[in-house]
Amino acid sequence: MSDNTQSSELVVIPSWFKVAAILALVWNLLGVMAFVGHMMMTPEMIAELPQAEQALYGSVPLWATIAFTVAVFAGTFASIALLMKKRICYPLFIASLVAVLVQMFHSFFISNSYKVYGPGGTIMPVMVIIIAMILVRFSGKGIKNSWFSEY
Repeated sequence: MSDNTQSSELVVIPSWFKVAAILALVWNLLGVMAFVGHMMMTPEMIAELPQAEQALYGSVPLWATIAFTVAVFAGTFASIALLMKKRICYPLFIASLVAVLVQMFHSFFISNSYKVYGPGGTIMPVMVIIIAMILVRFSGKGIKNSWFSEY
């Protein structure tokens, strides 16, 4: 088969693709809501938290907050690009995953969040990491299978 024939072949996108892309967007929008809620915490609201949680809020370095910002907004823009079937979703999902890993590094290894929230407090952060990895893999599969147009 010639190169011209290969490029004109019909690419079939799975029927579940749009549902998965919408779920990715909803997931990342929930992350944006969590970020906005975190950023909107007033000193009065923080003062109402238990002492241990107040200490956690007060000890978050700027780089961890920047990582949180990049994670949620890169993930949201990647999800929009995924819905639009644009290849740029892949590097955006990678940026989001890297930022998630940086943020969770702070949460798991630098802050004492495990001591404050206990084992139950690790469920959501682990889910965030796993879903970020799945979204990178999913968008990579889309590129491999030619589901996306150029950037």
